[in-house]
Amino acid sequence: MAGIETDILVVGGGPAGSTTATLLAQQGWKVVLCEAETFPREHVGESLLPASIPILLKSGAFAAVEAEGFLPKYGATMVWGSQSEPWSWYFRDASQRYPSSFQVTRSRFDQILLENAQEHNVDVREAHRVLSINLDNDEYVEVRVQPTEKEGLAEVFTLNARFLVDASGQNGLVARQEKLREEDPFFRNLALYGYFSQAARLPEPDSSNIFIESIENGWVWTIPLHTGETSVGVVVDSVVGSKKIRSMGAETYFHELLASASYTADLLVHADLEKGPFVVRDWSYMAKRFSGPNYVLVGDAACFIDPLFSSGVHLALSSAVLAAAYVSTSLDDSELGRASAGVYEQNYRQQYDHFRELARLFYSSNRTAESYYWETRRLTDADQNVPAQLAFVRAVAGQPPHGYERAVLSHGEMPRVFSDAVSSFEKLRKQRAEKFDMTVGNGDISSDLNFDEKNISILLEVIPIIPSNVSLIRKPVLDEGKFIWGSVIETPHRPEGLPVSRLIVRLFDLINGGRNVRDILGEFEKSTDKQQFATVRQQVAFSLRLLYIDGCIDLDFA
Repeated sequence: MAGIETDILVVGGGPAGSTTATLLAQQGWKVVLCEAETFPREHVGESLLPASIPILLKSGAFAAVEAEGFLPKYGATMVWGSQSEPWSWYFRDASQRYPSSFQVTRSRFDQILLENAQEHNVDVREAHRVLSINLDNDEYVEVRVQPTEKEGLAEVFTLNARFLVDASGQNGLVARQEKLREEDPFFRNLALYGYFSQAARLPEPDSSNIFIESIENGWVWTIPLHTGETSVGVVVDSVVGSKKIRSMGAETYFHELLASASYTADLLVHADLEKGPFVVRDWSYMAKRFSGPNYVLVGDAACFIDPLFSSGVHLALSSAVLAAAYVSTSLDDSELGRASAGVYEQNYRQQYDHFRELARLFYSSNRTAESYYWETRRLTDADQNVPAQLAFVRAVAGQPPHGYERAVLSHGEMPRVFSDAVSSFEKLRKQRAEKFDMTVGNGDISSDLNFDEKNISILLEVIPIIPSNVSLIRKPVLDEGKFIWGSVIETPHRPEGLPVSRLIVRLFDLINGGRNVRDILGEFEKSTDKQQFATVRQQVAFSLRLLYIDGCIDLDFA
């Protein structure tokens, strides 16, 4: 029997693969990464989101990315929604901590991440194409690999690993082999893109923004790059686009589409197409499952969503964090690993669904153009009745009006059912907050953020009640690069579960529908140091308020 040659084999050296490999190597695992191509290699998808910054910091790649001189990205400028004039939104309005990201050349960005993996002792093997994967052995995954030299093909060899990370991108080696991939009927588009020199930029302060312009037959992106090039692409319906390319040729069709985008055309008046156009099918898809006992799918190998909100690299990096935790947990503790598989998938799907719902709603909201393309992307009330929509409503309703999801959605014509759902959710939370603060704190709690003795004395007689559709369950939670056993509260609006502290777990254990807060605090006092009890009283009071506002508990104020 062949021996195990490495702990983990990562297939694919893009952002998902290199980051997963790096995070696993940081934990001391032996990692081999096989990449079919030799870097640098061209790739589309240059616009990053600020949410990726903390992951780049965690992997150790941020300093090199920052030093490369990529243009900062502060937001986006759009011709979309109900306005025919450009409008902008900015990351700083949603996050002061990470108010910008980068517009990167993917050839260099991806190479930086791969070099970072090597610096963290990942055995990186470029020009090594994976031919087949055998997942049937309980002890190891058997992978046949062929080195591809410039002079020709080298001899195929077999590599055995305890665990496989499939980061093979849209090739989706495992998903295709296991017949897991399901395409999304809503986003059936294709993209034509190329790189221009001498393109003009938007006026300040938006000169390094991504520019997105809706046109009759789709939409156009323009991304300025630090090299002086500009990435320009058009997303169109796949059926219509394919017919046009066959009849007109890709370059003629590409220029015709760009000419129909008046603002983009102005930016390209003196520009020359240096590379392209390239044609890619960007149909959205998702695998039926994201993991197995000895493998995990990350990035585009698991799912791909329409590029409207530049989510591709972020989903790749975010899934890498989750996947590394799942793999490391599985190798350390098989029982906990099996339980973590569902959490990995649930968390990754939740992030994917968030961008999917944002894109679906934003497509549906566009009224700058009336055409077959946009009419077929309108949403009806029936389209909204899905669990993912509930989670998205909760996330959007929790944002201030200037939060970027709220900002972009407010510029379009939202489906009535969505607008009503957001309003209803916000109204309910506001009513519960006002009821608590007026009853317990005479309206001062939310602003003062302190419970005085008078507030506490009123709260003592209140009886907390756990609704029948709310439960506290034991579940793996992410902690310092691995999954550990923790506790989460599941509600209709939080089916993925809200991780909670030990204090909340103790509080839930003490709530029985008849015990008031005085009795609950009495139980806490028995097991708490006298000097710490005053702090615990405040923590319990605030926890009750937040749990009540969020619908995790009811309070009997009678």
